[in-house]
This record gives sequence, C-alpha cells and structure tokens, in this order.
Amino acid sequence: MTAASTPELEADRQALIGLINAEAVFHGDFTLSSGKKATYYVDMRKLTLDHRAAPAIGRLVLDLVKDLDGVVAVGGLTLGADPIANAVMHESVHAGHPLDAFVVRKEPKDHGRGRQIEGADVKGKRVVVVEDTSTTGQSALKAVEALRREGAEVVAVAVIVDRKTGAQAAIEAEGLQWLASIDLDDLGLQPQ
Repeated sequence: MTAASTPELEADRQALIGLINAEAVFHGDFTLSSGKKATYYVDMRKLTLDHRAAPAIGRLVLDLVKDLDGVVAVGGLTLGADPIANAVMHESVHAGHPLDAFVVRKEPKDHGRGRQIEGADVKGKRVVVVEDTSTTGQSALKAVEALRREGAEVVAVAVIVDRKTGAQAAIEAEGLQWLASIDLDDLGLQPQ
C-alpha cells in the first residue's frame, strides 16, 4: 500500500480508490494492451475524464513528482496520459509550481510539422511520463524513447494504478524512477 504526503491528499487518494472500486474495475475476460489475459480490467479513462476524479488525480500525481528537481513538464503516450497531464498542469498552477503538459503521439505526424511530441518544448528539459495504469511498462517506455529522441531528460514514470505485473522493473531497468499513487493492495485485487 502507498500513501499520499498530507492528510488532505490521502483523503483524495482514498476517495479515488473508492471511485475506482465502484466504477472502474470490471470483472470478466479481458486482453490487456500488453496482450496478457486478465480476469479484471481497471478502466481508468472512466475516471481520468470524469469531473469528480480528475482534480484529485492531478493533485495526487503532482504529489508524486513534487520532489523531483527541475521537472518542468509531464505527459505521455496519447490517449491514456493526456487527461492526466492536463489535470496535473492545472493543479500545478493552483499549487504555485506550474508544470506544462505534452502529448506523445504513437507515430510522428505525416503532415504539418511532422511532430511526434506536441505541447511543451521538451528538448533539454527534465520531464516525467505519466500513465493511468501500467502492466508491462511498454507504453510508458515508448513515450520515453520518443522523448529521448527529442532531447528530453526523462527522470521518472508516474502512474495512478500500479498493476504490480512487471512495469516497475521495466521502468527501473531504463534508469528511471517509478512512482505510483495506488496499487492493487489498495484496490483489494491480486496481480495477474
């Protein structure tokens, strides 16, 4: 189990855990983006795009990254990271420590400026990749690879829900810090 850094943030985290259990955990037969089979699916998009949860998500992820020196932006692979990065950006302004947001496309655009990373300029900047949930870490690592090609210094990967199925080891093997707000113990679920 994890915990937030203040009683107010821990209250946000507990409220989010309640929303996840009530509205974002689905039981059945699922294939995850990694190709792995699972008997439950945590659909965080239901909550990252929900007005009740998004502000707390922004505050909780901001809490995860607040002690990382020199970080100026957060973002990740579209679509899962987009609402998280925006929530963090907005909450960071309220907290008095503004962070920008960026979006990493799965592939560079084939028109216009041909960019793969939109939003904040990341070249030479310290950034954090965010994700809603992670199984193997491959989506986050795809974003890390694109960011490194653009000259960004990726320092960490921050996820809302850690599925405890190898993502942390994959991220740490790349020399990055792994940060998670909620894990399966918090949700009363078993790794699979």
